[in-house]
Formats: sequence, structure tokens, C-alpha cells
Amino acid sequence: MELERILQRQGFGTRKGCRALIRSGRVAVNGEVCDDPFTDVCTDDLTFSVDEIAWPYREFATIMMNKPADYECSRRPIHHPSVLSLLPPPLVEREVQPIGRLDEDTTGLLILTDDGQLNHILSSPRKKVPKVYIATTKHPVDAGQIEAMLAGVVLHDDPEPVRAAACEVVGDCLLRLTITEGKYHQVKRMVAAAGNRVENLHRLSVGGLILPPDLKPGEWRWLEPSDIALLKAEE
Repeated sequence: MELERILQRQGFGTRKGCRALIRSGRVAVNGEVCDDPFTDVCTDDLTFSVDEIAWPYREFATIMMNKPADYECSRRPIHHPSVLSLLPPPLVEREVQPIGRLDEDTTGLLILTDDGQLNHILSSPRKKVPKVYIATTKHPVDAGQIEAMLAGVVLHDDPEPVRAAACEVVGDCLLRLTITEGKYHQVKRMVAAAGNRVENLHRLSVGGLILPPDLKPGEWRWLEPSDIALLKAEE
């Protein structure tokens, strides 16, 4: 594939802009500066750099982020900055989208991608992809609340009971909750329906993919094929 087209597909601007970028000597392929935008480059295992910043070639851009509090999962945020503001411009240009939005005050594992098929798989209620959360509650969690969420609680806008796939107490005011749906404010509303209140909420995992302990709030990381396989796996 021509180098200018590679840069365009990876989010570095229009073909004209990418052509100028290459001709200015700011692009290197496998460590060697290349100033010919029409050079044919193999994309298999390709790593190129722009302004000495390395970029792996990805047909689809799929990343994980440790979402911090006070960020919105929207391209048009209202009250707080968008999580997209934490990403480099090429990823924003590629229009990566959060899969399953986290509330502005919820932290933890967030997946973003421009792969529509993956987005559908992970968002579809039929796939029942498990998401695990740690909820800090206002009051100590008791056995009755656990039983209620496992048996199913009724949310005010849904006549059908909503059940937790798993639910356990991990501290006096700490609850580990697994859900396989993605209803609006679901964890908070389930806990409220059971007679408690969520004070803080943190997502630990999606499918079999667990948030790495060394990924700090606001940081992001590329997902490898093995990570994506874990996303689709059951807990």
C-alpha cells in the first residue's frame, strides 16, 4: 500500500496532508526516514513513526483505557471533558467510539474502537458479555440485598426483573457485581432497587479482559488479537 494512503487510513489527515507530511521528512518506516509518499509498503507487522513517535499499523483501532472520573463517554460532552480528549489526534480522527458508555463519575476499564462488528458483538444484549464492577455503597451490604439482585429487581422503566449474573460482598460497603446487559445506569439502579446506594463505581473487566493494574487513570493501550479474544470470552 502507498505510504500516503497508510497514513490517511491511520488517522493522520487527508491524502494531500499526509503527502506533505511525508515529503517534509517527518515519517519513518521501520526506523528509516521515507520522503516518498508513493512508496509501496507492506502493512504486515508494520511500525511507522511520525515525528519520532511510533505507530503500529492497525486495520482497526481498538484500545483500552483506564477511564478517570469526571470524563464523559461522548464526542459532544456537556458537563465534563470527553474521554476522547485523552487520546492522540490520529485515534480521534479515526472516530474510535466507546463501547458501552461509563457514567461521568464511573471509573475503570473502557474499550474504544472503530471496528463496528466488534462494537456490535460487545454491545448486543444477546451476546451476554459479562462486565464486572466494584461498587462502593453508602450502607453496608446485607444478604437480603445480595439475594434481591441475584433473584432480580424491577427498575422503574422496565417491567421485567433485571438480575445480576454474580454478586458478592467484598467489604462492609463494597460489592462485586457482574452484569451481562448494558441498561442505563444499570448497576446504580439495581443497587438502589435493592435498598442501598452506590457512592463510587469502578469497572474491573469486560468478558475475560481485566483492567491491568499498571494502567493508570487516563492512560490507554492498544489491544492485541489475544486481548480481543478475551473480550469475547465468558468470565
